[in-house]
Amino acid sequence: EVHASPKRNMVLFSRAIAQACCRTPCRSVHPWTRAPQRLFQRQARQPGTEQPRAHLVQPQQGGTGSRTLTKSLLFALGCSGASFVGASIWQYENMRHEAKVYLENRRVRPFARDYKYGAFRQQLNQWYNGLSEGTKVAYAIIGVNVAVFLMWRVPRLQPTMVRYFSSNPASRSVCLPMVLSTFSHSSLVHLCANMLVLTSFAPAAVALWGKEQFVAMYLSAGVLSSFASYLHKVATKRPAMSLGASGAILAVIAAMCVQYPDAQLAIIFLPFFTFSAGMALKAIVTMDVAGILLKWQLLDHAAHLGGSIFGIAYILYGQEVWKRREVVMKTWHDISFYIRGN
Repeated sequence: EVHASPKRNMVLFSRAIAQACCRTPCRSVHPWTRAPQRLFQRQARQPGTEQPRAHLVQPQQGGTGSRTLTKSLLFALGCSGASFVGASIWQYENMRHEAKVYLENRRVRPFARDYKYGAFRQQLNQWYNGLSEGTKVAYAIIGVNVAVFLMWRVPRLQPTMVRYFSSNPASRSVCLPMVLSTFSHSSLVHLCANMLVLTSFAPAAVALWGKEQFVAMYLSAGVLSSFASYLHKVATKRPAMSLGASGAILAVIAAMCVQYPDAQLAIIFLPFFTFSAGMALKAIVTMDVAGILLKWQLLDHAAHLGGSIFGIAYILYGQEVWKRREVVMKTWHDISFYIRGN
């Protein structure tokens, strides 16, 4: 469903990539996981001493065989399907609400206007209403990521964060972290880099798809990139914990590069050096393939590659799936009509 003209979408995308430039999203492999026992240390100073005392947080261990992959694959497919079903219902409710507001605004109500009191509240309301839908969605996602980042700073929450907000095929909790780790960053630099890229590309993607489809695609990309990470770790027998939004973000970038392959990109500090979006996508995929083959460990290249592949596949075939949402919307309409009784 196209919400803006192709020409306007091209302009939005060109601006986005010009702003993003060299800011590369990254899904990091947590440095603590490099220890053979995968121990996680937090330094705390003992009262009355100069020597720090190490508190060890060790995640519960599970299997890393075919059962783990089967379980995580079924969860990834189910979560992706649920995301698009939920997005279809969300879009239906938004359309219903907009129609209701339109009909109410046509009525003459001289004194029914809802006034906003306070200068600050008026300015805040004007600022928010002036944002594009894509920017609003990006800010909402950023808010969730910042909240999770702050949770990482709470010592008592460390066991919970390690278990549920970082993905690891060797952990007892393998399904839920596939989603939650997409919103999880333990490093401020990691968080800022990914969120800057998100704010650059989200407006163009939302203008093309609409906010409902974008959110469904983003969540699906996150969970499927986590499965790609699991698949690689189990195949190489090197389980480690990873976290970050880059799998989902790279899916969005890849989709936009396929949609607008001739859009010219430039590096932020080298504006005179331009290249096409298609070439940029090839470079990203090549780097991640090289990272997997050469066993680079700083980033989770399998998750990156999984996100890019999903983004390419979605822009080529995903629209056909999204067009079939009318079945879901009609079913939801019948259910809601029965529940509301009108």
